[in-house]
Amino acid sequence: MEHTMPQRAASEPITIRTAKVSEIDALASAMDRSRNYIVNQAIEQYLEANAWQMERISAGIAAARDDKIIPADEVFDGIAEKHGWSR
Repeated sequence: MEHTMPQRAASEPITIRTAKVSEIDALASAMDRSRNYIVNQAIEQYLEANAWQMERISAGIAAARDDKIIPADEVFDGIAEKHGWSR
């Protein structure tokens, strides 16, 4: 069985505002991680969250165009009923 080394991801230098560097360093120290790890985790989480939001927005726009929407009052009533709240 042949073993291959994983390829290293490409890197790109970035600029971070000085005030944020101290916050990143404090978090890295508290987590016993490197500054690089913290920044990469933050970027990954940001991209994932925004990709999810864009997908949901696009789906919502498509649903609205296809008249596949539920009136807000019905949504709120359903949530209230599910949780036993009164409206």
